Amino acid sequence: MFSPKGKFAWYELMTSDTKAAGEFYSYVVGWSTQLMPGADGSPPYTTFNIGNVGMAGMLHLPQHTGWIGYIHVDDVDAHVEKFVEAGGKLWKPPTDIPEMLRFAVLSDPQGAAIAIFTPHQAMPTPHRPAPPTPGTIGWHELYTTDLDGGFAFYSKLFGWTKVNDMDMGPMGLYRIFDEGGHNQMGDGGMMKKAPQMPVSCWNFYFDVDSIGGAIERVKAGGGKVLNGPMQVPGRAWIINAQDPQGAMFSLVSGKE
Repeated sequence: MFSPKGKFAWYELMTSDTKAAGEFYSYVVGWSTQLMPGADGSPPYTTFNIGNVGMAGMLHLPQHTGWIGYIHVDDVDAHVEKFVEAGGKLWKPPTDIPEMLRFAVLSDPQGAAIAIFTPHQAMPTPHRPAPPTPGTIGWHELYTTDLDGGFAFYSKLFGWTKVNDMDMGPMGLYRIFDEGGHNQMGDGGMMKKAPQMPVSCWNFYFDVDSIGGAIERVKAGGGKVLNGPMQVPGRAWIINAQDPQGAMFSLVSGKE
């Protein structure tokens, strides 16, 4: 289920309608859904799968509609202390999911929400397909009020490094970062958020078979294309979109 320490390893959708969202993402991305019983009386949890391997999860939380990413760390409690000392804010203290993991929900100094987790030793770790396999997560993108400050924070907390900066003219710099796997293309990017965006946030790109086909599925499924299609360096095609319940997400493909 999880990637090496310091890397994004899980993704979770909080939504007002898990049934409708499950149908939408299954149709658009190609995932299947699996309902998991809640532990100790907690609500059920839905996973988005490729085959029988979980790629992301979903829960009913209408007051916080959106996607959040989980970063794998060796000690959640110790990282919470470092996180807060570095200017972040704790929203949900370290919590155990029996036989699975211990996690906490926080926001960085600029206000972007993330979660951190440490897996339980009994937690299963099935082999996950790698990007750009359709249904995998191909890119992580931070929209922030302070590019240098945001990068410095994640570099200090998780050891991320800068690959390069791209000049996007009036939009400013786009900083490509590596999460530690020495990926020459990088694992994601950071940029200054647009004025119309209310808060800093993370956005995740899901790999699909072709961007043109995915656009038609987004529209047919009741979602909205907010930006694109656009070709980016590396010859990939992307769109930024919104699901029917209002959560922002993005899609990427090597095929137009």
